[in-house]
Amino acid sequence: MTTVAVIGSGLMGSGIAQVTSLGGSEVTLIDTDAGALERAQAAIRNSLDRFVAKEQVTGEEAEAAQERITVSTDLASAAGASIAVEAVFERLPVKQEVFRRLSEICAPETVLATNTSAIPITEIAAAATHPERVVGTHFFSPVPMMRLCELVRGLHTSDEALDTARRFAEAAGKTCVVVNRDVAGFATTRLICAFVNEAARLVEDGVISAEDLDTACRLGFGHPMGPLATADLTGIDVITHATENIYEDTADPKFFPPALLRRLVAAGEIGRKSGKGFFDYS
Repeated sequence: MTTVAVIGSGLMGSGIAQVTSLGGSEVTLIDTDAGALERAQAAIRNSLDRFVAKEQVTGEEAEAAQERITVSTDLASAAGASIAVEAVFERLPVKQEVFRRLSEICAPETVLATNTSAIPITEIAAAATHPERVVGTHFFSPVPMMRLCELVRGLHTSDEALDTARRFAEAAGKTCVVVNRDVAGFATTRLICAFVNEAARLVEDGVISAEDLDTACRLGFGHPMGPLATADLTGIDVITHATENIYEDTADPKFFPPALLRRLVAAGEIGRKSGKGFFDYS
């Protein structure tokens, strides 16, 4: 049986832990904040209960998945994992410190995966003693609902690490695509950031309302959700951080976040999780 350590118990980390345990793996969810771990466990229980209510999993499957998840405030708990998945805050120094410590804790053959959506894998892997075992596993939010996992090769990522990451993601019920060249934002984040930036600029300039822009994208392009509703679901703060990371790496002006995004973040109106973003969820 695969043993998985998930570092970071926020929305992404708890979601990865949930789908991984449903796939049959033993999971250790690790966070330095005990309160955050309690909230993550409650979120996983609530999510699994919704799946049971919709008859997407049985009560027995949900209970077994919960039993396969243990929690810890000690990163050393990752020592026995066959794959460790980092899902901490989207800042390079924070991620590098996790990978530096995982390199000391985990066996040399343990695959170290990062859930970053925009930071180049090679930069994160620079803190690891074996960069060939570092791979990007970009899950999408909300993880239990979204079927895609974007696998990203760093400059030194080995075929073996990529294959292990693919088996891990597929066991968790995901369909994988592979990004073969390590560029900031990879493929999917570059696309959504450019899309959201331009949509925000059109709204900011008074060209069209947020409601009509999203309606146009849904009905004109066949998208199930418009770009601004997508930004609200993902978190406007997350999208803004991602665009900043890509802009810092590329200096491409289309990735510089428009003032409207930055002001919404400053106001704390960051989407569904705050109750308001481009749209009101109160």
